[in-house]
Amino acid sequence: MRTLDWIVLASWLAFIVAYGVWKGRRNPNLQGYVLGDRSMRWYTVAFSIMATQASAITFLSTPGQAYVDGMRFVQFYFGLPLAMIVLSITAVPLYRRLKVYTAYEFLERRFDVRVRSLAAFLFLIQRGLACGLTIYAPALILSVLLGWNLPGTILATGALVIIYTASGGSKAVGYTHSWQLLIVMSGLVTALAFAIALLPNGVSFGDAVYVAGKTGRLNAIDFSFDLNNRYNFWSGIIGGFFLALAYFGTDQSQVGRYLTGQSVTQSRLGLLFNGFAKVPMQFIILFIGVMVFVFHQFEAPPVYFNPVETRQVERSVKAEEFEKLAREYGAAAETRKTAAMNLVAARRDGDGAALDRAALALAAAQVETREVREKAVDIVREVNPRSDGRDVNYVFLTFLLKHLPAGLIGLVLAAVFAASMSSTSSELNALASTTIVDGYRRFVRPEGSDRHYVVASKVATVVWGALAILFAVYANKLGSLVEAVNILGSLFYGTILGIFLLAFYFKRVNGTAVFLGALAGEAAVVACFTTTGISFLWYNVVGCLGTVATALALTPFTDRAPARAVRAGDPAAKISS
Repeated sequence: MRTLDWIVLASWLAFIVAYGVWKGRRNPNLQGYVLGDRSMRWYTVAFSIMATQASAITFLSTPGQAYVDGMRFVQFYFGLPLAMIVLSITAVPLYRRLKVYTAYEFLERRFDVRVRSLAAFLFLIQRGLACGLTIYAPALILSVLLGWNLPGTILATGALVIIYTASGGSKAVGYTHSWQLLIVMSGLVTALAFAIALLPNGVSFGDAVYVAGKTGRLNAIDFSFDLNNRYNFWSGIIGGFFLALAYFGTDQSQVGRYLTGQSVTQSRLGLLFNGFAKVPMQFIILFIGVMVFVFHQFEAPPVYFNPVETRQVERSVKAEEFEKLAREYGAAAETRKTAAMNLVAARRDGDGAALDRAALALAAAQVETREVREKAVDIVREVNPRSDGRDVNYVFLTFLLKHLPAGLIGLVLAAVFAASMSSTSSELNALASTTIVDGYRRFVRPEGSDRHYVVASKVATVVWGALAILFAVYANKLGSLVEAVNILGSLFYGTILGIFLLAFYFKRVNGTAVFLGALAGEAAVVACFTTTGISFLWYNVVGCLGTVATALALTPFTDRAPARAVRAGDPAAKISS
């Protein structure tokens, strides 16, 4: 990075922290701190929802995912628009009518305190861990760029988010999201433009798309039904639907975003906009990775993208063997380049026979480069047994640092930080809100003043930020970040969704049956995770259906009376119907 890049990045970080502190400076009561006084217009709600979901993991790891696996990851989002429609009809008006601070307050009113506490506890576990991943992603960039100690870098970057989130609450989070999403989109457009512009002379955008198709990177839709296949149409439309229902309908980091809307209509519009904009957005991010892959058909990439692990090998007894493989990889990449250029020329000439020969030659070159690379990865694992040999998180970063001009590197890195800070701030705000509203205010101090709860929420934000930073130190053991965060969520979301579906649609089910059903549903998910190889998207279906089916089966044999009466003065009693 050059001086101009540092100026761009530092200016952005200083602006967003100062802006967040300023916009959230007036929060005299809990509603203002947690829900932003319910004052947001639909576009602010929409941007906030999108910015919360589009973390730095999305920006940094998704292009690398497409680089190694093509476009099929986009199927993960196919169920999302349907989920937004369902939630707009059901959850939004219900939450608004009850005037809840968190989604989990509703569960005590509907069932009992055990169900509310269990759902809140499951949320706190999974979202607290996921928050560490969103802090880790930009810290990874700085540690690679500057050679800093990774834990120290995580601490520095995480602290920036904690400052304005703790001081400004939901207002600071919501208003900064619009700026952050603007920077994210600017970074994406810049990266895509340069990935296309850097193609060799004579290689058009149409040629690049054709090469991507011939190399199997435009595999956006797969209609085959296979439970062990992570990404196909059915896992996306069914499993993705359940995951999106759970995430946007029960996860406080998202529920809290649309609870800030001025009205039911404003909240609904925000959700629906996200539903129909998210799939195209993810398609573009994945397509950037595909264009980077095509670019590397004409210019040799490194044999292994992780620079830290590469340096470890270069300092080991395997250095000479690794260097030899790097030379072989370079030679194979030159053969691949020739085949790719021949493919483009044959396409332009309309020579069918030459096109077939070039396609076969390119496929053979792909196999050769892949075999050499696999040998290099084996050496990486041998030198560092703790490494999983996956460098997908470094693909996009390496391309940006090597090929973008001064200033634009700073812009793209600012976009990565914007994505991370937007997602992390929402998560910390939700974690603090749930901790105070569903834990501290419910069980420890139910009669405190609004001012007391605001101060407690700020303390909780700092504490959760510290815990997320601690977990982030260990996030580099989790492989592809974009997969890791979704796998983590899928371990809990199905069960939580099952609880809420029972609350929404099954009037006769009781709290005891729901509590036991949730335990059974979560046990089923854990069993799938530990003993089977099915795609993580199906965990959401298993957890949800397991919870619902068990609760319905147990209802005739359990007491229909609530576990406790709602006492006057309880926070739960303050929920108006």
